[in-house]
Amino acid sequence: MMAVPKLNTVQLEESRPFRVVAPFEPTGDQPTAIESLAAGVLAGEKAQVLLGATGTGKTYTVAKLVEKVQRPTLVLAHNKTLAAQLASEFKEFFPDNAVEYFVSYYDYYQPEAYIAQTDTYIEKDSSINDEIDKLRHSATMALFERRDVIVVASVSCIYGLGSPEEYSNMVLSLRQGQQRERDVILRKLVELQYSRNDIAFQRGNFRVRGDVIEIFPSGYTERAVRIELFGDEIERLQELDVLTGELLCERTHVAIYPASHYVTSRETLLAATERIEAELAERLAYFREHDRLLEAQRLEQRTRYDLEMMLEMGYCSGIENYSRHLTGRQAGEAPYTLVDYFPDDFLLVIDESHVTLPQVRAMYKGDQARKFSLIESGFRLPSAYDNRPLTFDEFRERLNQTIYVSATPAAYELGEAQRVVQQVIRPTGIPDPIVEIRPISGQMDDLLSEIRLRSTRNERVLVTTLTKKMAEHLTDYLKDVGVKVRYLHSDIATIERVEILRDLRAGVFDVLVGINLLREGLDLPEVSLVAVLDADKEGFLRSETSLVQTIGRAARNVQGLVILYADVVTDSMRRALDETDRRRAIQIAYNEEHGIVPHTIKKKIKDMIETTKVAEDGTVYAAPTPFAKMKAKEARAMMARLEKEMQQASRALEFEKAAELRDILFDLREKFGEPGKKKSKK
Repeated sequence: MMAVPKLNTVQLEESRPFRVVAPFEPTGDQPTAIESLAAGVLAGEKAQVLLGATGTGKTYTVAKLVEKVQRPTLVLAHNKTLAAQLASEFKEFFPDNAVEYFVSYYDYYQPEAYIAQTDTYIEKDSSINDEIDKLRHSATMALFERRDVIVVASVSCIYGLGSPEEYSNMVLSLRQGQQRERDVILRKLVELQYSRNDIAFQRGNFRVRGDVIEIFPSGYTERAVRIELFGDEIERLQELDVLTGELLCERTHVAIYPASHYVTSRETLLAATERIEAELAERLAYFREHDRLLEAQRLEQRTRYDLEMMLEMGYCSGIENYSRHLTGRQAGEAPYTLVDYFPDDFLLVIDESHVTLPQVRAMYKGDQARKFSLIESGFRLPSAYDNRPLTFDEFRERLNQTIYVSATPAAYELGEAQRVVQQVIRPTGIPDPIVEIRPISGQMDDLLSEIRLRSTRNERVLVTTLTKKMAEHLTDYLKDVGVKVRYLHSDIATIERVEILRDLRAGVFDVLVGINLLREGLDLPEVSLVAVLDADKEGFLRSETSLVQTIGRAARNVQGLVILYADVVTDSMRRALDETDRRRAIQIAYNEEHGIVPHTIKKKIKDMIETTKVAEDGTVYAAPTPFAKMKAKEARAMMARLEKEMQQASRALEFEKAAELRDILFDLREKFGEPGKKKSKK
């Protein structure tokens, strides 16, 4: 395992003990689970399983475990939406500690690829979400500054990241009274990949006004650092509000972390370029020896351009493909990842492990297959292979102690675990939902009547289908009959996905249709009905594990009901029903013994992504438009004007303005229909 830079006493000055803040105490079988897991961790057991039924408070159990063992913790989730929900919950439990969110910062990502059969080169294309990039920097900064850190991450955290040693060595440390020349500070900021911008002050920028330097650090949200110099002496260090300029506090010390995780010192960069030159010469000789002149020409042109960019600018497009040389690793050696930023005694919690671990296993092979074609065709040097995720064996080597959390753990986790802790009793007293099997014939009419019943009770409905096309058709059908419905699928960006789930809970719409995104971990207490279409079609989406997880979505509401539309009862259905009945019987017996009356979970509706922000009042950026009084002709003219303004704003890179105009345009289209078309009457 690679050496991790040790935290020193100065860096740990902000650490506090982990302390759970909650309006309730552990109940049911939570106290036993917490004590058993903590005993295993303190005894040094490498792996344990928390077999927790849906709605039993597994997140709270993990929070109390962290409080008991006082270890920096990495919580691994299988998708961004679940990670956002977990980060939000841990932030509530640990308001005085650092709870961070680390997921892929791409809203859209088209990897570089080459299809040899058609001679098609696909250039890398991506759209980076600035908010998520900031949260990633906030996470790595926290790991170097304190021990009371919980990082909630998706499986993308096993992908290559810059060297933690280089990252920590590049930190600009400033103290009040320190002697530092202004120009030296500015050169260091440029080396850290901060950009000077005296007009538009944004994250990753700095500005200079005489002897005053203001820096907007890469991991900060709405705060900047002001450095006031008197000659070569740092006279004052302050934090200020970026928007208002209001002074927030005085500081005696600030640490400015790099604006990129791939930042390197000039000495490291020069050494890396020498190694890249040597590899290039070796690869060109190979291509020319085998009379592959086209590949040689491609490779030389691409690599020399990248080298020039790195020497002049400090970076280049696709710099991660040279990460092996930049971090001084040998060919085939594992890359640095987020795991390497943690101290050696960290605790790993793998949520929904039966889904998360297969994703970890699959990432490496898929990446290598794509790189093979690029390297063999002269688009990349062989060292690009080493810009990769960890293999599963490498991932296991880097683990200290692991807690596998799942309602349906797989054979691997159960085989690895030194102890299995069960948690099947819900503090709310809600038993597993009643499951009914109904025939496929007439299922749409039956489903519609059930949806309308839930709408009158202000409850929500989840509907799962087998294919994307089926989900789209069902969404259109329900819209046509007047149901407020949305469709959740894999093409929707992370932030928007979270907003859809929040709007479902808030009652903006009543029904959410999806395929496989509605199974694990989504905490939606307003959902009282889950409908599973084609439940008898055996396969991954209708396996025992999938059905148990899907049934669990209705286990947070006392009125919970699950309808399986099927004409036959498959083996998977039978096993899922038996397990549900077993858990239901345990809960009912516990309720009778302790006189518990089941009640639906009451949970505050809040934004899940913005874990580093305090609660804000909803701000309206555009003046409300009096659509109710607007005539159709006026609306069409306004839509045409708004669309033109939106396109102009987008071309001018004013994306916030474009988004505001888009939202107004959507509202108009919803009310008046598309320009040139009459709105259909329902």
